[in-house]
Amino acid sequence: MDYYRIADFPIAVDGLDGALKTALRNMAPFASEPSDPVFTLSIVDSIQLSGEHLPLPEPEPGMSVLEVYKAEDAYLISMSPGAGIPVKGILRMEEDFKRAELSFSENADEGSMCFAFNNAMMVLFAFRTATLGALEFHSSVVINDGKGYMFLGKSGTGKSTHSRQWLNYIDGTELLNDDNPVVRLMEDGTVRVYGSPWSGKTPCYKQKDVPVGAIVRIRQAPENRITRLDHLNSYASLTSSVSGLRAIKSIADGLHLTLTGLVSNVPCFTLDCLPDRGAAEVCYSAVHGA
Repeated sequence: MDYYRIADFPIAVDGLDGALKTALRNMAPFASEPSDPVFTLSIVDSIQLSGEHLPLPEPEPGMSVLEVYKAEDAYLISMSPGAGIPVKGILRMEEDFKRAELSFSENADEGSMCFAFNNAMMVLFAFRTATLGALEFHSSVVINDGKGYMFLGKSGTGKSTHSRQWLNYIDGTELLNDDNPVVRLMEDGTVRVYGSPWSGKTPCYKQKDVPVGAIVRIRQAPENRITRLDHLNSYASLTSSVSGLRAIKSIADGLHLTLTGLVSNVPCFTLDCLPDRGAAEVCYSAVHGA
């Protein structure tokens, strides 16, 4: 049994062979001592898809393709790297998401197994922690002056580009995660953002967390302009960047409660911008100390 800790949640993985464990370099910073896990993922030989197919929104171009099924006592998900590409793994989750199994496609190579494992972990983590005050965001996040600044937007909008502008032009900036950080609403109302093993095309896997300073939605525009949002518009801005299957009521309710607490405690903005130094400076000036 291997143990990991992501966003301070202990996780167990059973059946991970040595070669695959070595290949999963993104997981190494999150290895931990044995602890009572919030969920256990077991690697098994085979899983058969069954149950009712649940409709999902169309994935963005270049994104993984997931198909979800509801069986009598479980949820099953097939995972493919993209449209028209064969399925690389199948995930079976118990209804409370505390136990799950993953099987790889027949004759899967190392890259296919890493893809399936990482997607299974992301899905299972998002589903299980949705009721525990955690949100898995599609976001790039930097640290400056001890706080995390999160940049949201559709793929290709410029999240990573904006983070690079901060890294290049805002002194003391550090990249925490470039694709899938985790945000937690703590019992005392504080909000923290955590590095995760999933960072898109940028290898940035940090076992580190900081308070959230601000959340900014990036939109391409012919000039640089930033606007602070009220609570209602903040909620609307954030919700599309949070992972979770809202067709499952417990998940939808958990996401709603955490998002409501989040927008009450963290300033949120929309940044209409160019991909330039000026955008970083305008953003920094507005959000630093907001």
